[in-house]
Order: sequence, then structure tokens, then C-alpha cells
Amino acid sequence: MAVQNGKDLLVKVDLTGDGQFETIAGLRATRISFNAETVDVTSLESQGGWRELLGGAGVRSASISGSGVFRDSSTDERARQIFFDGEVPAFQVVIPGFGVVEGPFQITALEYAGSYNGEATYELSLASAGALSFTAL
Repeated sequence: MAVQNGKDLLVKVDLTGDGQFETIAGLRATRISFNAETVDVTSLESQGGWRELLGGAGVRSASISGSGVFRDSSTDERARQIFFDGEVPAFQVVIPGFGVVEGPFQITALEYAGSYNGEATYELSLASAGALSFTAL
């Protein structure tokens, strides 16, 4: 894969539930991580005493984090509403040169900050809340 532009990694939210996704405005830095728990099935009969894992078992999850500045009142307002209402709407993450991950996420942290002579900023953390789909680009 060729070098990709970091600003092309986008986090989008379905603002109204109609399947139309909008980029969360003002994000400057974004990260997505995928995780899978392991299920250890090692026994006294495991070859050479090496650990054995049960394939296809365990809980899979994804988390998204981002930070940025306020730019767009509709996406900022929607993020606050999602957090305070405990909603789990559909999100999309566009990973340049790789694909699009889509599914339900819950906003687990929403932080605001500002300095005397700087802009107001926010940080956002999301956790997957159901099955995710992947579409290659």
C-alpha cells in the first residue's frame, strides 16, 4: 500500500438514521483499533507445552478516538446528543487505501478543553456496540 494522507481517515456518523453519513467536522487526529480476546485451550497434552488458542472464539471489538476543533454545529450537536442519550447509531470509518468499516458505536467519552489564547478543542472516544462490516476500497 502506498503512503496515504492522514486527513483522509474520516469518521462519519449517520445524523438522522436514514443511512446518510456525514463527516464529524473539525477532527484533526483520528485512530481506529481492532481487538480480539483470546480463548486459551492449553492443556497438559499441548505439544511441547506451547499455548494453544481456540480459533474463532472470543469477543471482537473496535474503538475509535479522535480530537479536533469545533467547526460544524450540526455534527457537534449530534455528538453531544448521542453521548447524553446513550445512543448507538451507525458510524463509518473511511481508512484510505484500505476500506470502510461500518456499524453501531457508542460514544464512551467526550472531552472539551480550551486555553486562554487558543481555540476550543474536543476529544471523542467510541466503542463498537454490535457487528461491524468491512467494505474494501
